[in-house]
Amino acid sequence: KMSSGAADLRQRKKQDCTESDKMAPEERNKENSKLGRSPKYMLIQRFAKLFFGCLAAVTSGMMYAVYLSTYHERKFWFSSRQELEREITFQGDSAIYYSFYKELLKAPSFERGVYELTHNNKTISLKTINAVQQMTLYPELIASVLYQASGSEEVIEPVYFYIGIVFGLQGIYVTALFVTSWVTSGTWLAGMLTVAWFIINRTDTTRIDYSIPSRENWALPYFACQVAALTGYLKKNLNCSAEKFCYLLVSASTYTFMMMWEYSHYLLFVQAVSLFLLDSFALAQTEKVHEVYKIYLFSLFLGYLLQFENSALLVSPLLSLVTALMLSKCLQMNMKKGTFMSRLLKIMYIYLVLTITVTVNFLLKMFVPHKENEHLLKFIEVKLGLNTTKNFTMNWLLCQESLQAPSQDFFLRLTQSSLLPFYILVLIICLFSVTQVIFRRICGEPLKETVKLEDGRIGERPEIVYHVIHTILLGCLAMCLEGMKYLWTPYVCMLAAFGVCSPELWMTLFKWLRLKAVHPILLALILSMAVPTIIGFSLWKEFFPRIMTELSELQEFYDPDTVELMTWIKRQAPVAAVFAGSPQLMGVIKLCTGWMVSSLPLYNDDDLLKRNENIYQIYSKRSAEDIYKILTSYKANFLIIEDSICNEVGPVRGCRVKDLLDIANGHVVCEEGDSYAYSKYGRFCHEVKMNYSPYVNYFTRVYWNRSYFVYRINTVISFQS
Repeated sequence: KMSSGAADLRQRKKQDCTESDKMAPEERNKENSKLGRSPKYMLIQRFAKLFFGCLAAVTSGMMYAVYLSTYHERKFWFSSRQELEREITFQGDSAIYYSFYKELLKAPSFERGVYELTHNNKTISLKTINAVQQMTLYPELIASVLYQASGSEEVIEPVYFYIGIVFGLQGIYVTALFVTSWVTSGTWLAGMLTVAWFIINRTDTTRIDYSIPSRENWALPYFACQVAALTGYLKKNLNCSAEKFCYLLVSASTYTFMMMWEYSHYLLFVQAVSLFLLDSFALAQTEKVHEVYKIYLFSLFLGYLLQFENSALLVSPLLSLVTALMLSKCLQMNMKKGTFMSRLLKIMYIYLVLTITVTVNFLLKMFVPHKENEHLLKFIEVKLGLNTTKNFTMNWLLCQESLQAPSQDFFLRLTQSSLLPFYILVLIICLFSVTQVIFRRICGEPLKETVKLEDGRIGERPEIVYHVIHTILLGCLAMCLEGMKYLWTPYVCMLAAFGVCSPELWMTLFKWLRLKAVHPILLALILSMAVPTIIGFSLWKEFFPRIMTELSELQEFYDPDTVELMTWIKRQAPVAAVFAGSPQLMGVIKLCTGWMVSSLPLYNDDDLLKRNENIYQIYSKRSAEDIYKILTSYKANFLIIEDSICNEVGPVRGCRVKDLLDIANGHVVCEEGDSYAYSKYGRFCHEVKMNYSPYVNYFTRVYWNRSYFVYRINTVISFQS
């Protein structure tokens, strides 16, 4: 029965597809004949609109990529730097990603390079890791293959090729947002406005300025392409060829996105919730929505196999939700329409899906072996105020700016560029229209097959409803964590630009206002051109001079102390030496020198998090013997003290590394509302600089400058005073 039903469904879809393909030209011909236009004239007009729109989209993306490249050159003086100075510009986790790209290029063959990364024991002391799986190094694998296969070794340096790919992807990102806004509004003027807002609010739309190799800079362009294709796929009355093209693009970009970023399945989960709500209120074709669910399943399965059987994908909330949706659909299909049980299932549909999702996720976690990120769950508990902790790692994460609530400056910047006011206006109009549509559906009124301009029903377009729900969900996350603004703000730009450029949205507003003095359709068409033009000119006048000044100013990024440290390590340190220090500095040492380190700035592995906490004890109030035991347990030979951490004067007291360590170690005493650090030992990073016993018995200073103090960890301990 199920197979025959599925066959009938596919047959109906084929019939609908062919019927729409046949009906569309006939309807267009009738409309053209009424307006006195020949089909040939309309074909030329549509081709010209498509050509110039695509040209504008591609040009916008290319200009943005060139803009990023120029800004990067002006900021770092990249072309005039030596290789070591260039590499120092990669900080923290960015340094690690680029270091593995360098290793792949140095390997005798690509296969050998991949093997060394998957069995890596030359990065972290006493630890063999699968770096490709643990750090999602697929972008570096692709970049190295392209660099060697294209014969670019004699044309361009590896670092320029690497950052060039990332900047090119950012250009694709902007192009995809342009296309999404164009598809929803019907005019490429909306795409131009989207790009303008995106660039003006670059501080809040992308992290490309701070961390070029970060995973989201590689992944989010593919997600933007997926959203653009999904927008087209959800549209009504789409012809067969366009629907197939959109479906294939959604499939390819979803899988690629999942391979590029380890947290991609969480963002796809938010998207799946949006589609689930869209389908629950019967605002989109159920068949199309369930086809997208199948794409999720296929991508998860393929990702699991190609990511070395990544169990995180099996226990992900995305898989649980899609499984629940498929099971709920089967239950509904097996119930005869009109029966009491079928009506009850319709009413209880959302509750049923949520219940099955939680149950499936619980069962998967019970039976599938996986490394649970306990620190992530604990972080959520503490962030929501459900628990308190003295744990160093938890409190350190809570102190990170990206994991705190957004500041007032963020909203002020969006308001000054006029983005936030127009987004709120568009969102309110769309929400009211969607509410009206849902109420009509509850009352039994069917959706219109074709929504015309004079209808003023923007809420009946499934692709618009999807974007409204999606931006609201992402906005809720951005209100909790500032780092989520990089996912939310680009689609705020897109939705706001769509709204002010869409005659349908203005017509929806005028329908409510019941305008009689002026013809509402004419006024809607005028405003959809006039408002974005006025916004564009005002943005040009205010922000274009700032952008040109930004590109013309030569900024200086030079860190002579770090350059001297790396030079000393390469010249003086033994090849087999292991360095210990802050994880951020260890990432730079690994990139610039290739020496082994005791920790890395990675936060997805419980063992590495514990290592980082232990090695950070060099900034705590503990004895020389304790610190010596910790460092030797990781086979460290050299210790690096950073003066910036040891003498840190943070803007928020209690969020400095040494404050967090004092809290975790119980070295804080509270009296009359004030807290005081107390321990029978002085702060290690201060005491070791004094060169007195017992510190000199364990550690010997071998190098120092204004920022760094390097100590050799003695293998033979002398207790002479």
